[in-house]
Amino acid sequence: MTDNQKNILEVRDLSVSFGNQEILKDISFSVNESDFLAIIGPNGAGKTVLFRALMDFIPYDGNVKWRTNVKIGYVPQKLMEKAELPLTVKEFFLLKSKNLFFKDKQILNSVVHELKSVDIDANILDRQLINLSRGELQRVLISWAILGHPQVLLFDEPTAGIDIAGEESVYNMLHKLQDERGMTIIMISHDLNVVYRYANNVLCLNKERLCYGEPERALTNEQIKRLYGENAFYHHLH
Repeated sequence: MTDNQKNILEVRDLSVSFGNQEILKDISFSVNESDFLAIIGPNGAGKTVLFRALMDFIPYDGNVKWRTNVKIGYVPQKLMEKAELPLTVKEFFLLKSKNLFFKDKQILNSVVHELKSVDIDANILDRQLINLSRGELQRVLISWAILGHPQVLLFDEPTAGIDIAGEESVYNMLHKLQDERGMTIIMISHDLNVVYRYANNVLCLNKERLCYGEPERALTNEQIKRLYGENAFYHHLH
């Protein structure tokens, strides 16, 4: 298989501007099938904007080329204010299934299967989203994203607001899903230990591409200082 055949995403010279403000400038990188790409950078670096451009939610210059007919799942960092989503978990899944009453038992079985794949019991379907803990909500979002078996999963800070034990559980779950299903994962993260542990490639972003490649090679002390400033300190736990 050639490199082009392995590619599931090719990004060339991607730039995004809002009015006169340049958010991203000439970003280029590629993602192969079954890769785990971590995207890192300081607040305001354009990481979430990059995701929105990759999903064609916003206008951009340059070229974003996904593999033909690729299915993409997306877990945002923040869904909406809970008060704005007076839905049960079942109703939330109905928004995606387009089957208003789960008349198709196969669809309901698929939902239950995906909930179990993230270690959630089907009883959660009748609970209100506003009553879920942050960890429960994140698992529901992940199961929602993987419904329909996408080849690619995009995660924007998948453990934001979750305690350390919950973080470890979520990352282990993502790694398990990737191993079992051969999915490609593109994830925004601030935790460099997670990057070293799970990612095979890292994209360092601060409005432009500062580094790209295998974490052990790309994340030099100099690159980390360029990303986070001269006072940044990081100790990699091997």
